[in-house]
Amino acid sequence: MSSLYDVAEMLKTVRREAKLSQDALASRAGVSRSTVARMETLAKGDMSVLALVRLLEAAGYDLKLVKAGHVRTVEDILEEQRSGVA
Repeated sequence: MSSLYDVAEMLKTVRREAKLSQDALASRAGVSRSTVARMETLAKGDMSVLALVRLLEAAGYDLKLVKAGHVRTVEDILEEQRSGVA
């Protein structure tokens, strides 16, 4: 992910994967439908991180930082170690 456009597309994708309309996602996240629409289209050219986190959580996702070039988070590695997957 390298731009706000990528983040907006990811948000749209996770909403659709969760089979949620913009209205339903907005309701679950406690934001307005227009906020969802604005963030999915970058209507104002920026994005609220707080709203993004709330929307992702409402769609069943967590926002995690991953070092560039890596696909697994520290949490992924720890979980693999706990479960014996190596």
